[in-house]
Amino acid sequence: MTYSEENYLKAIYHLSQAQKQGVSTNAIAALIESKASSVTDMIKKLADKDLVNYQKYQGVRLTDKGLMAAKMIVRKHRLWEVFLVEKLDFTWDEVHDVAEELEHIKSEKLINKLDAFLGFPTEDPHGDPIPDKNGNIVKVDKQLLSDFEVGQTGICVGVKDSSSSFLQYLDKHQISLGTTIRITDKESFDNTLQIEVDGKTVIISHKIASNLYIK
Repeated sequence: MTYSEENYLKAIYHLSQAQKQGVSTNAIAALIESKASSVTDMIKKLADKDLVNYQKYQGVRLTDKGLMAAKMIVRKHRLWEVFLVEKLDFTWDEVHDVAEELEHIKSEKLINKLDAFLGFPTEDPHGDPIPDKNGNIVKVDKQLLSDFEVGQTGICVGVKDSSSSFLQYLDKHQISLGTTIRITDKESFDNTLQIEVDGKTVIISHKIASNLYIK
């Protein structure tokens, strides 16, 4: 596969995780910032390789072959993120773009050795699951902080938004994976939350709370 084909598969995979029905070409175009006509052309190429199925008005679905290929791309991306953070001291807001380049390395032997070198991690620095070499994923029960009620306490286990700006915001307020968060108040008007983090009171918006996964 070309780099572009791999990027499309990964985009379809991510979009399909949030819904049961097929993924629309418009959603794919928006995610990868491309024209709808270009997406249609690429979908045809992927279908010819038995990587996706596409039916008009029913969207795009990954075939079993396409799903495994997408998982292996995601696996490489997330393993490289772990390596960059744990071994090269990158911060969690720096690794995405670098991993975007490294995920296209073809050597399966290298990736399996990297996995072993890192101790077979099951999640990346953002709390996202890492597929193993067979495509299996360890799922963690989690919910968004915005769904918690006043008085509840949980541990941060992931982020929905992994953009640099959001991760830098979390760093500013000393929120990271493993941080214990307790909700002490919620505004009924806009669901702004008052939380306690390591003994400190922090006020966060509903948008921020809607991008933090808690267990």
